[in-house]
Amino acid sequence: MKRAWMTSGLLAGTVLLSAGCVPEQKYNDLLTAYKGQEQQLLTAQNELSTARANEERLRAQVAATMADLEELQKRIANGDGDISAWIAKYEELKKQLESLEVTQLPKDLSDELLALANENPDVFEFDPRTGMLRFKNDFTFDSGSDQLKSGATAVLGRLATILNSPTASKFEVKVVGHTDNAPLVRTKAKFGTNVMLSVFRSASLRNALVKDGVSARRFQVAGYGEFRPVVVNGAKGAAENRRVELYLTPLAFDGPTDGTSEERTRAETPVATKAPATKAPAAAPADDDEPTK
Repeated sequence: MKRAWMTSGLLAGTVLLSAGCVPEQKYNDLLTAYKGQEQQLLTAQNELSTARANEERLRAQVAATMADLEELQKRIANGDGDISAWIAKYEELKKQLESLEVTQLPKDLSDELLALANENPDVFEFDPRTGMLRFKNDFTFDSGSDQLKSGATAVLGRLATILNSPTASKFEVKVVGHTDNAPLVRTKAKFGTNVMLSVFRSASLRNALVKDGVSARRFQVAGYGEFRPVVVNGAKGAAENRRVELYLTPLAFDGPTDGTSEERTRAETPVATKAPATKAPAAAPADDDEPTK
């Protein structure tokens, strides 16, 4: 009986403590502040990941330049060839080494990507500081779908031309999908989770670029679903979190350069003849899926 009385007292005290000491509004304010700090941390982690990739590119550039400098020093010391020409080359390489920046792609490539983003602000944005391209899902995919919209497909064709330029061809393309935290409804049977939806969307974007001629060997595909938001999700998620990001990093693969089976199949596929007109199927009824993901 005494133990039951003590237990009841403890429970009552807990209820009074939770109800009286921390008002609901204060709790909500603290929770919002905590979520805001959490998003800032995730954003910082994303920027750190990009900075590390750029650091690897810088290290490779520094190593190559230092090797050239050492070779020139040896040639100059041995009196090899035209000394004045070697000295001029040496000074040029020193300037290149001093001008290398960790957070930027080559200027001509960065300028082309920025110009394309400025022409298509509704489809994607480009951050010259980190070299990241961010496609906005609301203009790239329909709700719960991994099929690219026609407007995004047109922009990807122009992006493929840039990625196939001599400068950009030295970079790998990492495609990373993200969603908000709104659960799947209409397409849950197909994708299962937001993570799988984000992966399928990354693959669709990658496939479109490969179809437009970008080498399949340059791609890496990933998806984080709702687990790396850039803003706090509201009751219905957040449009900013529904995105696909592209990162360009130095091409590390040095294996055979023969065409892949995917590229050979595409090249060998005969041009389809025009099929006779058929009656279009009736449009499917609109659904009330979750907000665009």
